[in-house]
Amino acid sequence: MAQVIDGKNVAEEVVRKVKALTGDLAAQGKGKPGLAVVIVGEDPASQVYVASKSRTAKECGFHSVQHTLDAATTQAELLALISRLNADPEIHGILVQLPLPGQIDAGTVIQAIAPEKDVDGFHFINVGKLGTGELETAFVPCTPAGSMLLIERVRGKDLSGLNAVVIGRSNIVGKPMANLLLSANCTVTVAHSRTRDLPALARTADILVAAVGRPEMVRGDWVKPGATVIDVGINRIPAPEKGEGKTRLVGDVAYAEAEKVAGAITPVPGGVGPMTIAMLMANTVVSAYLAAGLDRPSF
Repeated sequence: MAQVIDGKNVAEEVVRKVKALTGDLAAQGKGKPGLAVVIVGEDPASQVYVASKSRTAKECGFHSVQHTLDAATTQAELLALISRLNADPEIHGILVQLPLPGQIDAGTVIQAIAPEKDVDGFHFINVGKLGTGELETAFVPCTPAGSMLLIERVRGKDLSGLNAVVIGRSNIVGKPMANLLLSANCTVTVAHSRTRDLPALARTADILVAAVGRPEMVRGDWVKPGATVIDVGINRIPAPEKGEGKTRLVGDVAYAEAEKVAGAITPVPGGVGPMTIAMLMANTVVSAYLAAGLDRPSF
């Protein structure tokens, strides 16, 4: 039986450290970290995410601001708001919740956020820093950053000699995850829908990261015995056993099969999910420290 990697527990540790750092910042007379979350429209999933982010920010002692804009908001109006937040010294992190309505180009909006306030890590400057190994000055996207912390709990910070396979090549998870693993001295392969014989490739992985968005695609016989399996997927599937119309959450990995083979594995829910918001708080407190001219805290 595999070691279950408890993301909830690690996320709570990160949030505790963020609270302590926030207290230290205030004690030095440097104010408090400020996080602005912007949501456009009424997407129900986005509403849930944003509420959770705002709640955690308040818990951490942040100056937390939420801007809820009408679905008909124009791109120019949203860009004007971002410009004001970029100029606001009390705001250290700006997060625009995706997806955005059709009339707004998400790429243009993300690139308008000041790189030093881009706590999602999506600005090209932060992407470039991560890609060239400048981790000391980059903001890393929250889900890969959290996944990396979970891997370090099992394998340590130096992953020299280990093979890693990342299934999925998204800009939000797959590509930054691969860059983080490279920076930790892994030998990294990025696999995707066009990869030949994916199961055989997956079986070469000492560290297997599934971030493809397909329920339980990675089967138990894809997993190398003793491998560390990080399941980034969150998929809702029908659960008729719970009653008509009911659903349940599963990852991209067939957990019941994989846990019999893996050395360590993240569950869904309770694995990578809680880490994403915790790392958003970590990035925001880091931004506040840098803005105050202080050394960058590490997690």
